[in-house]
This record gives sequence, structure tokens and C-alpha cells, in this order.
Amino acid sequence: MRALVLNLAGQSARLAVQEAQLAQLGIAWQRIEATTPASLSRPAGDPYWNTWERPLRDTEKAVLESHRRAWARVAETGVPCLILEDDALLARGAGRLLAAVEGRSDMDHLTLETRGRRKLLGRPVEGLPLRRLYLDRTGAAAYVLWPSGARILLARTARAAALADAAICSAWRMRSFQAVPALAIQIDQCARYGMAPPIPVKSTIDVQQKPDLREGFGPGRRLAFRLRRIGAQLRMGLRQLSHLPLARRELVPPAPATDWPALERPAGPQGG
Repeated sequence: MRALVLNLAGQSARLAVQEAQLAQLGIAWQRIEATTPASLSRPAGDPYWNTWERPLRDTEKAVLESHRRAWARVAETGVPCLILEDDALLARGAGRLLAAVEGRSDMDHLTLETRGRRKLLGRPVEGLPLRRLYLDRTGAAAYVLWPSGARILLARTARAAALADAAICSAWRMRSFQAVPALAIQIDQCARYGMAPPIPVKSTIDVQQKPDLREGFGPGRRLAFRLRRIGAQLRMGLRQLSHLPLARRELVPPAPATDWPALERPAGPQGG
């Protein structure tokens, strides 16, 4: 299975990490240049960007467009792909799992990632280190997407914007699964799990402050944001209640620290 790596121009150290770990795991890959606020296909002031639960930062808009580029690539090629943000680390078992699920037609989406938040998980998948995933809150750094899932996500985000991981996690039409233990973390989570990061990273999203609802938004627009957020929380609550007989909320542990091959600092430029 091929990986699609989302990488901003100039982030050479992050790309070096991806090149090193994917070579070690024997995973073919292709770089997709990530969108920046300056290269958004829709102007930052387009009403489309105000259709989520709160105003999106320009950096968050760019992340969504970057993922949409990858989803479009999956839909075009007609084969599942591993989609990676360039600060994701993969455990040694990732290559074996990708090979095991590549030919399956009963999945739309598989997240490899954990980030210290509980997930609503169902029964294990026979013969695979996977659980059915019914509810998640984060997870856009490392996931497998099938063409069927790509079409669902493209259709959803054509109608309304969202954070990239929120768009993925709320697409309940997808047949989603979780790797257990998780086979991916983001580099900023290394300390949480007792690992040494291969490079220092800073968020490319948090360089911009969240827009203030009190500035630039009238009472009607502020109310619309709040109502959408309340509606989303209610839907998640109902989703959890409806699956309680079959699923439970659990923290997904990562694979043991010894199973992460890319933790040595890669050779090459360290800037970016």
C-alpha cells in the first residue's frame, strides 16, 4: 500500500523523518504538497469557512484542503492509501497491517493513531489487531482511507467545512476501524508515551490565534455557531448511547516504545 505524505514546502526535517521511517518499513510513498493559507482554493473570507461549529483559523482551513487533496487522490486511483501528516511516527507493525488490510472491501477508514483520548470501540476483528471504531474525537495524522471512504469525506466537506479530524471522526457513514495497539503517534506526543522525539516540532496550526466570536461576527452568526456545536455534542452523545451494548470507551495504548523504528534522528537537514 502506498503512503501519501502531506508536507509543507520548507519542512525538510519532517520530510526526512517520513523518508527514513517509510524506507525502514518498506512502504512506497508519494509527497503531496500541503496547502498554505496563501494557497487556499477558496478565499479565506468565503462563507463556506463559517459552516462549522466555530470560525476556523486560516491554518485550519489549509489543513482541511490538504487532506481533501489526499482524499481526491485516493478516489482517483481507486485503491486504499495510507495518509500521513509529516509529523506522524509509525511503529514496526504498520507495514504488516497495511499489507493485511489492503485487499479488504469491508472497510472505509482505518486509523492507526492514538492521542490520549478515549474512543468508542467495538469488538475485535478476527485475525487482525483491529477494533470497530464507533466514535473518535481526533485522528488525522495517520489513517488508511479506501476510495469509498474518500468519496464520503469529499461529499461531506463539499457541503460544509470542518477541522480535518472532525470531518473524519463525524463521518459515521464510514465503516471505521482502530489499530489496537495504536501504530502511529504524532511527534508532539512522544513525551506522553515515554519516547524521545526524532526532531523538535512546533504546531503549524497554532501559529495563528483562534478567531474571536465577539469580533467580526454578528449575533445571528454567533448563535449559528453555538447551535451547530450543541447539535454536534448531542449527536455524539446519542451515538455513544446507541452503541453502548456493543462498545465501550477506552484509551488505546500505543505499541511498546521498542517498536518505533524512526526515533533515531535522521540524517540530513534539520531545519524546517
